[in-house]
Amino acid sequence: MKKKRHTPEQIVKKLHTASEELARGACIDEVCRKLAISVATYHRWNKEYGNATTGAVKRLKELEKENARLKKLVAEQALDMDILKEVNQGKW
Repeated sequence: MKKKRHTPEQIVKKLHTASEELARGACIDEVCRKLAISVATYHRWNKEYGNATTGAVKRLKELEKENARLKKLVAEQALDMDILKEVNQGKW
């Protein structure tokens, strides 16, 4: 069975649909079956994206991507500084 990856926007839409169905009185099993996800996936998504809007999720993902880029830059600069310290001390 092929795994399916959902975008954060799709997850928020499915959670919104699920909350509407649950408000109408449907049980979680029925809602998950309609959305083609497992109950565990529903609970994990609800924990992570609970009350988020599509725009907020998109912004969060952009910030996470930029944070990873900045962490990489800092790591490279720290490595460069260590190399320069070794060269300055004559350990090469």
